Amino acid sequence: MGGSQAASAQDVQVTGPLAGAPACRHCRIYRDGRIQLQPFAGFTLVDEYSRTMIFGLQAQYHFTDWLGLGLWGGYGGVHIDTALTDEITTGGQVTDRNSLSLPDPAAFPNQIGQIDWVGALQVTFIPLRGKLALFQELFVDSDFYFFGGIAAVGLEERADVDATTGSTCASVIGGAASDPICLQSQNERATRVAIAPTFGVGLMVYFNEFIGLSMEWRALPFSWNTSGTDEAGGPPDADFPDGVIDSDDQIFHFNHMVNIGLAFYLPASIEVTE
Repeated sequence: MGGSQAASAQDVQVTGPLAGAPACRHCRIYRDGRIQLQPFAGFTLVDEYSRTMIFGLQAQYHFTDWLGLGLWGGYGGVHIDTALTDEITTGGQVTDRNSLSLPDPAAFPNQIGQIDWVGALQVTFIPLRGKLALFQELFVDSDFYFFGGIAAVGLEERADVDATTGSTCASVIGGAASDPICLQSQNERATRVAIAPTFGVGLMVYFNEFIGLSMEWRALPFSWNTSGTDEAGGPPDADFPDGVIDSDDQIFHFNHMVNIGLAFYLPASIEVTE
């Protein structure tokens, strides 16, 4: 009877001209020891009531060719109402039950939440690099990266309003306008800063040694009241809605966006390996 034998690993010896050669010859090192300055423009995705266009700047320093640390920030300079907002504006109905949430359908765009600005401290990890072929004729250097960090988001939302005291905030039977205090509350705004994680992926395409094109997807999950409506109920034995618009009406949203940027690297020349 034959005995069992233990398996053992065997070293693979590379011979010939590749023996002792590095994994990559004449590699172009685009990031190591360089500063990246990148103006960008982007817009939010899958928004319920208002889409935000963000214009900003990223500044980053790369400790190695695969790791960087930097700041990213932008201003939400343009807000575009969605089709749902238009439908509510033209076809919304005011009842006794929703008179706080929708005092006047025509003024609904004035109460929805908006992103005013965003800033982030982030780490960038670049695990993959290579070349992209365009129409099998033009080959460009590129790399794929992940990033993550902490962000501060400047928000503008409908101001807190309590319809349980000082106002009935009820619509008038017969189609007349809601209580004047409720009508006024649609136009009153409050600002705050939401702290949120941020993360995403990107692709950098290099035109030359110091200019590149960046395409990114970024997530910014946090809670806010996008509609400016009364979303929370009272105690377990109370009816919904609770007649108050405040922080309890903020709902978690997986906010995300895409942006495109033009990157400039300093110093302007790159290192090429042996």
